[in-house]
Amino acid sequence: MAIQVIFSDIDGTLITTHHQLTERTIHAVHACAKQNIPFILVSARMPSGILPLQQRLGLAGPMICYSGALIVDSVQLDGEPLQATTLAPQAAKTVWQQVDAHFPSVSFSAYSFDRWLVPEPANPWVLQEQAIAATPMHRFDFLENPLRKWPPLHKILCMGAPEEIDALEQRLTDVSLDAIFYKSKSTYLEITSKQVSKASAMQHIIDFYHVAREQTLAFGDNYNDVPMLRYAGVGVAMANAPMQVKGSADYITLSNDQDGIAAALERFSVLPAAY
Repeated sequence: MAIQVIFSDIDGTLITTHHQLTERTIHAVHACAKQNIPFILVSARMPSGILPLQQRLGLAGPMICYSGALIVDSVQLDGEPLQATTLAPQAAKTVWQQVDAHFPSVSFSAYSFDRWLVPEPANPWVLQEQAIAATPMHRFDFLENPLRKWPPLHKILCMGAPEEIDALEQRLTDVSLDAIFYKSKSTYLEITSKQVSKASAMQHIIDFYHVAREQTLAFGDNYNDVPMLRYAGVGVAMANAPMQVKGSADYITLSNDQDGIAAALERFSVLPAAY
């Protein structure tokens, strides 16, 4: 069955380890567009962290943000979201309280629609993330503002040393947090609503384009990509993915530094060889 929609993670998949788009990847995405095959970016990033890549690739249409917690139309970012799922307020407060009380060296920040809310803008972890994602920050003191004044949160991001992140993950497990939390890398713990997954966001896009699930192809490289790889008609893991992620895929392509996306699109005849 011909591929009709393509989904791709960004970090570790679409872009290189130096956070760059290669010319071959850009040409591959352009070639998909010429065949009227939507290429959907799927990321834990906020909308404005995805938009520059969307524009560089010449894409228009839906973007899946915060691993599926928010789906927006890149042409109308200020318009009504196509889908939005927020954390339960008490769950968000629990994470804040646990970090504040037990993990003072861990950086806590949160995302609301297209705003990145940070209590300490000068924190080194925050500055590092800003350099990677190139997104603006807004100072928000979660301690001074009562819960009723917190905006709706689509995602919480906790950043810290690997051993601190491991300990925080265990503590959130022990308190039975009413949310999903996972490490997007050893120093990042991301928290979203239990209703959020890249697979459920995929289904929304599949319905939007009126295609069959079997007609989709998805690229990913990390644990939060596993539901997407399993749900797609064809799930493709990058060579740089952990073994458990590769085991969830139908096919393993080259790494993100070796134009793995273009290689797989050729392998599955979405693009002609040596296009």
